[in-house]
Amino acid sequence: MSEEQLKAFLEKVKVDTSLQEKLKAEGADVVAIAKAAGFSITTEDLNSHRQGVCDDELEGAAGGTFCWPGPVGSW
Repeated sequence: MSEEQLKAFLEKVKVDTSLQEKLKAEGADVVAIAKAAGFSITTEDLNSHRQGVCDDELEGAAGGTFCWPGPVGSW
């Protein structure tokens, strides 16, 4: 996964309410949701890129209610 894939996924989430709803669901699998939407994102990529994505981007990506609960493996 590249930074471009992650940014592209976040941009798509900003405008796609169905993706927003999927990400808001308890126990949402971000990797699976991204893959189903056509993006190549792994758990390791999310964990390593977590610091590179500001909280404002994450909040805006899911309509202001998306919460990044910590390392992906802990879900």
